[in-house]
Amino acid sequence: MMRLGNCALALSMLCPLAAQSQQSPDPLAEPRTLLSEAKLASAESALHNYLKEHPTSAEAHCLLGYVLFREQKAVESLAEFTAGARVRRPKADELKTVASDYVLLGDFADADKWFTEVTQEDPNDADAWYLLGRTKYNENAFADAISSFERSLALRPKYIEAENNLGLAWRELNNPEKAKTAFQVAIDWQGDGPTDPQPFLNLGTLLADQNDFDRSVPYLAKAASLSPGNPKVHEELGQVYEAQKNLPKAQDELEKAVALAPDVSALHFRLGQIYRHEGFRERAQQEFDLCEKLNSTHSSSSTPNPLTPNQPAPH
Repeated sequence: MMRLGNCALALSMLCPLAAQSQQSPDPLAEPRTLLSEAKLASAESALHNYLKEHPTSAEAHCLLGYVLFREQKAVESLAEFTAGARVRRPKADELKTVASDYVLLGDFADADKWFTEVTQEDPNDADAWYLLGRTKYNENAFADAISSFERSLALRPKYIEAENNLGLAWRELNNPEKAKTAFQVAIDWQGDGPTDPQPFLNLGTLLADQNDFDRSVPYLAKAASLSPGNPKVHEELGQVYEAQKNLPKAQDELEKAVALAPDVSALHFRLGQIYRHEGFRERAQQEFDLCEKLNSTHSSSSTPNPLTPNQPAPH
């Protein structure tokens, strides 16, 4: 089962704490501005300086917690939210960041706890239900994930990421027809100018798993055009071309995947197999040697999950 990317679960779904309205004058205006400009290190420094003089400022602690989260410093972020919570109860958006910190740490049980609390405090928050669904998915609680995604979709119709993840959950429950329907709906909602490659990748992969290679190729090729830097897309497309006995195209796609993820041993092994089938024995042996070398230094049997922080929360 492919886990959803941890960092993806958070960065772009959360409402920036810097955008919260404040009474004028705002003593935290400078770090909020720096945060809005993505100058995270400077914002962190400014908040540390402010807290030296105002150590009991809950707003400063929580804002620093959010900045640290954005810097993917989950442990430090949680410490700041804990400090802020000693002064006042965290707000719903702050709890959403706390939950996302736990996602970054791979602690899905605690993430579930806090995302659930957010949905209880604000049951109309579509993003919170979406993030809770992704957390449930990573806990292998696929039926609960579906319920959360459906709640998110009820609150925000045509929520592409929620519909796509609904398809992933149905796939894990061995209902490929519902999964395909959800992926296709997520594609259709994007219209003639799609920007999200994930539904294309997921539908293409599902069709390939069913040996429907001719139908899978257009979806995977579209995913590759939308996300050329994603090694998983090229890997899947290469495997489909190999199944179709189109070795030159399989070679091209796997070479792209290896170039993008050179430390993934499985990709070198698959490329070596393609070279061997094509009669390129020396090149094949080079890939097998690289695979063995990588396996001797770290365990890696599959390509990284394609979901990245740029998605979000990510798909």
